[in-house]
Amino acid sequence: MSLKIGIVGLPNVGKSTLFNALTRTKAAQAANYPFCTIDPNVGVVEVPDERLKKLADTVKTEKIIPAVIEFVDIAGLVKGASEGEGLGNQFLAHIRECNAIAQVIRVFQDPDVVHVYGEVHPQKDREILEAELILADLQTLDKRLHKAESDAKSGDAKKRAYADLLKKIEAYFHEGKMAIHMDLTDKEKEEILDLHLLTLKPILYIANVHENEIGKINMEDLKKRLDVPPEAALIPISAKVEEELGGFSETEAREFLETLGLKETGLNQLIKAAYKTLNLITYFTAGPKEVRAWTINKGDPAPKAAGVIHTDFENGFIRAEVINWNDLVECGGEAGVKEKGLMRLEGKEYIVQDGDVMHFRFA
Repeated sequence: MSLKIGIVGLPNVGKSTLFNALTRTKAAQAANYPFCTIDPNVGVVEVPDERLKKLADTVKTEKIIPAVIEFVDIAGLVKGASEGEGLGNQFLAHIRECNAIAQVIRVFQDPDVVHVYGEVHPQKDREILEAELILADLQTLDKRLHKAESDAKSGDAKKRAYADLLKKIEAYFHEGKMAIHMDLTDKEKEEILDLHLLTLKPILYIANVHENEIGKINMEDLKKRLDVPPEAALIPISAKVEEELGGFSETEAREFLETLGLKETGLNQLIKAAYKTLNLITYFTAGPKEVRAWTINKGDPAPKAAGVIHTDFENGFIRAEVINWNDLVECGGEAGVKEKGLMRLEGKEYIVQDGDVMHFRFA
């Protein structure tokens, strides 16, 4: 499945620097003035997974195909963007195409990097950006609500219920709250799916901190400073540190992270948070031709997981041969797994687990 994350934030919060660092490119212009990103930049990043190398060594293949994430660097939003201020609605439209929003919030202080509103105020910056997303959704909702209320006059119970649902969401927006925090049933979420509401997308908060502070972050204090919910996905990252890491070898990068008191890169933390927030897992296919990682939704049955490879696999699904990745490695290959009776045959009802190595049989 294609996974796309939009990187958003106010101008000069370090979005483009972070994008360049995460994607190890110089695709996005990084300049000390607002709106230096005119078109959304797209970078494809491999999802790091140490299991792939171990599987490749076991099945004796050199070809490894990891899962990937697309990061989209979207131009800086400003207050009034939903009404055309700054670079306006064209960039809000780019967010609609993404699975999740990574909101970059400037926490670092640097007098040489101007702030679009004159001072660094992380909570205020977050509120401004989220208010613009809400206002954009209100515009979308108003158009649909007008028609829905007109349709409801027919007396049709379903049409009346739909109009009432839209009015409930509208009232929530007027309270300054995002749709993702609403207590909606699965059926209600399905009914508003075609609205493509920005505020219904999962949000990952990225706190861009000073390189001297990155190893000493108190997460509880940082969440209070940004005033985000306790359960929110918050990833402290130093864009400058990530940028430096791009020029290091794997060994040098590991040593550099250790000196900063970090166990892994900000990119790895962000990818893990994205998978958790979006409720995604990974399964593998492994053979002499290649080892490959596939991304699916947690809870997907075997036929749906097979469909990620090809629709024919899903439509003609018969069964799946399933091995836990660790069993495959520890047994030294498929023959060893079969000897110990650790290979399973699973049918259409089987729920795929993270780390499954699968071989599909289909008609």
